[in-house]
Amino acid sequence: MSSYVGVVVSDPWLHSQFTQVELRTLKSKFNSNKTLLDRFTVGDLPPVLAKLNAFSGTFDEDEIKSVLDKSYSNTSDQEVDFETFLRAYLSVQARGVEKSGGSKASSSSFLKTSTTTVHHAINESEKASYVSHVNSYLRDDPFLKSYLPIDPATNAFFDLVKDGVLLCKLINLAVPGTIDERAINTKKILNPWERNENLTLGLNSAKAIGCTVVNIGTQDIAEGRPYLVLGLISQIIKIQMLADLNFKKTPSLFQLVDDTQDAEELMGLAPEKVLLKWMNFHLKKAGYEKQVTNFSSDVKDGEAYAYLLNALAPEHSSHVALETKDPTERAKKVLEQAEKMDCKRYLSPKDIVDGSANLNLAFVAQIFQHRNGLTDDSSKSTSFAEMVKDDVESSREERCFRLWINSLGTATYVNNVFEDLRNGWVLLEVLDKVSPGSVNWKHANKPPIKMPFKKVENCNEVIKIGKELRFSLVNVAGNDIVQGNKKLLLAFLWQLMRYTMLQLLKNLRSHSQGKEITDADILYWANRKVKRVGRTSQAESFRDKNLSSGIFFLELLTAVEPRVVNWSLVTSGETEEDKKLNATYIISVARKLGCSIFLLPEDIIEVNQKMMLILAASIMYWSLQQQSDTESNVSEDATDEGDANSVTGEISNLSLDEASESSPIVQDQELLTKADEDTDKDEVDGDGDGENNNDA
Repeated sequence: MSSYVGVVVSDPWLHSQFTQVELRTLKSKFNSNKTLLDRFTVGDLPPVLAKLNAFSGTFDEDEIKSVLDKSYSNTSDQEVDFETFLRAYLSVQARGVEKSGGSKASSSSFLKTSTTTVHHAINESEKASYVSHVNSYLRDDPFLKSYLPIDPATNAFFDLVKDGVLLCKLINLAVPGTIDERAINTKKILNPWERNENLTLGLNSAKAIGCTVVNIGTQDIAEGRPYLVLGLISQIIKIQMLADLNFKKTPSLFQLVDDTQDAEELMGLAPEKVLLKWMNFHLKKAGYEKQVTNFSSDVKDGEAYAYLLNALAPEHSSHVALETKDPTERAKKVLEQAEKMDCKRYLSPKDIVDGSANLNLAFVAQIFQHRNGLTDDSSKSTSFAEMVKDDVESSREERCFRLWINSLGTATYVNNVFEDLRNGWVLLEVLDKVSPGSVNWKHANKPPIKMPFKKVENCNEVIKIGKELRFSLVNVAGNDIVQGNKKLLLAFLWQLMRYTMLQLLKNLRSHSQGKEITDADILYWANRKVKRVGRTSQAESFRDKNLSSGIFFLELLTAVEPRVVNWSLVTSGETEEDKKLNATYIISVARKLGCSIFLLPEDIIEVNQKMMLILAASIMYWSLQQQSDTESNVSEDATDEGDANSVTGEISNLSLDEASESSPIVQDQELLTKADEDTDKDEVDGDGDGENNNDA
């Protein structure tokens, strides 16, 4: 794998206006239009820009033309280079901000995009808090201890993040075991390729624990962009601080509810909502009459904190804080009392008074960790035990689909698949992401939705689109989703994830005579790839129990990138312990390579066919993407029509095994015919296990 440099713009100011993700997206759009058009001129810009997601629905071609005429009048025939394209984009974007009155609250996608490219002020208090967190939790780390403590007054924090090691370590603090630390490159001096591997591993792992990393690329972190780094680090620390706010880790949370229905609702809440419910539970008992609904304006006077700490730590109780009239003085007293409970200072009195939401949330979460004030009620815990057990049975799939949905960058963040998808809106957002234009938004009902039949309308639209995409949805109605039928919902989401992966692969081979990619094609490609590099492992199917050793996937990863697997770390995969070591390593190596995957080691060990298919497809997608990118670069450099046509021909004839040989579909029809029979069975029930369960 070559070292990653990113899209380079010669003008430093222009380069600073975009993240690497945005530059790559715009570069791709620019190249595709340059290839499509004979000459890409200023006159072509309005229709091209109007089709971009950033401006769709905000501007039409005439409006964009009027904006560009101010800068490019009488130059409609002038050829456009990439930097001119970027400047035109910024001109239209700036007009959009003016058009909206400068409001950032607009729901248009273009304004969401623009917030990543304008100047962002750094919150020094948050920076100091995150630096303190790193100094405290990682001071004994074998690799990082020589770089700690970090001085929050300097930019050393942003410099330390650049090689990706700190990012990976923080992720493992938040969700232990997410990254196999054997996969992290921890030399004192890393080359660009090793640094990019660490950053790729970190970003893909951040997505796998629930962080939103849309519009953040490895190059952005490598450049140490402060607002992007702090935004990502804050999400990771938040996940760490809220890790105990679930029934599995803190069964005593059942004290916050009175009956089974309330418990189900509580299980579906976001961790920060559970934290607010816990806080109000104690405040009510302490006689505090107000309801705390946020970690900003509702706590800035410090009064709620004073009541909470008096209730949780009566031995340190003092009415001085409540009697103090000045909010800043009261905040000081609150923090002094919290320190007596061994709570580290995540914030200053000024942060409380200013209503810093992130820091106040971290402060309350730390109080919960040190003393939650809940007692173990065995009788109540027993009555809800079966509910938690049922939740665990489907939690692995729910987790996978939840993380995948959030990685798509939909407007709505999903905290619980079984609750948050019941109104159909999020499913429509996902469908619009994976199959653009499939949703008629005029027929959709936007939350909050009070009338049940409006939810059913949304879900009926979801089922209708699913059938158009050829999902297996026999006897499934929108009301099944509204009613929270877990089995049907998981079956639908599996088909949606599988469809998305297969479409990505098909788009890389968009000129391959319209042939749909099948599960059999992926299996054939993987076996062929491994065999061609002289390895011996072969998979009979994605149900093959031999896959549990992990050797096949490690050989496949080696086949697509020889340097990515350190074979001295690989075990034979014979014992359960060896299998787990290999499975953990596979996931980290795949993410390090560039695969965005959400499976767990258990999925490999138990040979979960669905996850085996997605893992193989993700590796295949990365591999074909490298070839496609290489071909695109050659196409961009082609100077005459003959060269360009030659390269286009090569891309259109891209074969599954990436060789100069003919397609395996033509080459070995018998093998694929047998495999297609299995695929057809899988498509009957949509769950990838080859059995017709008639569930979906």
